[in-house]
Amino acid sequence: MKCEWVQQNLLLHVYHELPDDARFELEQHLTRCGACSAELKNLRELHARLGQLPVEEASPNLLTASRMRLQEALETAEQGGFWRRLVFDPAAWLRQVRFSPALAAAIFIVGFAGGIGTTYKVVSGNSSVISSPGKTAEPVQSSISGIRSVSQDPGSNQINIKYDTVSTEEAHGSLNDQRIQQLLLYAARNNYNSGVRIDSVDLLTQRPEDAQVREALSYALRYDTNPGVRLKAVAALGPYVKSDVRVRDAVLEALLNDSNSGVRTQALQALEPVRADSSVRAALQRLAQGDKNQYIQSQARTELAQLPEID
Repeated sequence: MKCEWVQQNLLLHVYHELPDDARFELEQHLTRCGACSAELKNLRELHARLGQLPVEEASPNLLTASRMRLQEALETAEQGGFWRRLVFDPAAWLRQVRFSPALAAAIFIVGFAGGIGTTYKVVSGNSSVISSPGKTAEPVQSSISGIRSVSQDPGSNQINIKYDTVSTEEAHGSLNDQRIQQLLLYAARNNYNSGVRIDSVDLLTQRPEDAQVREALSYALRYDTNPGVRLKAVAALGPYVKSDVRVRDAVLEALLNDSNSGVRTQALQALEPVRADSSVRAALQRLAQGDKNQYIQSQARTELAQLPEID
């Protein structure tokens, strides 16, 4: 057994995830190899130290942002050719199966369970359609793969949303409809189509008094890659910089860090009613000292000059 293979699998050994036969061969090698034994000792010490640290939970915003970036990357990634995706390395698979008999069993079980699950889903889906004719099923957010389009009927408050699950579905209702609101919130956060995100945020700006909507707009202002979406979000959030500290923080962050000068200018205007706030005043001082945008630098100096001196 080579040291290279042992060192690649030491971490699995530390976490007790190696199959019995592979673990036996690895332990036999460790009795003969001082370098690999020293590496194992270092890994165990690191594992013990990490185990003493508190476990941090990822925030919902971080999870959603990561999923959006992953979705966008998958959409824009260059796909390999058919033969490139088809060809695999049989020797590598045999080596894995040799040391992982559980892997072969797991592949079989997952495939078998997947077939049963798919059959059950198709049958149960058909039965729900038959048992409730004419009724649109409630969309489950975890089953939605994307929002295809968002539109509003001219002259009415009726909104039409087409969304994809296994197949494209469509929902109709007013902005007061909880189902429509959930789909709009999903589209504003997760959809890879920037046009759909703009339409969704545009409709959500009609309900900024809703805390959940303001959270979605703040998220769009912080993380959306389309400046048009961010502009709509900051415009809708402006009236709430006084009453909602989280909104104020999101607008302040856009003022300091956004890459689009139009978004930053809109954020500066939105923060004018709270410019006496200590965090806003500090940001204005920072901008006035030498922001790369001359207009923003000049406006920051003007607003600071209008503020009373701090004793």
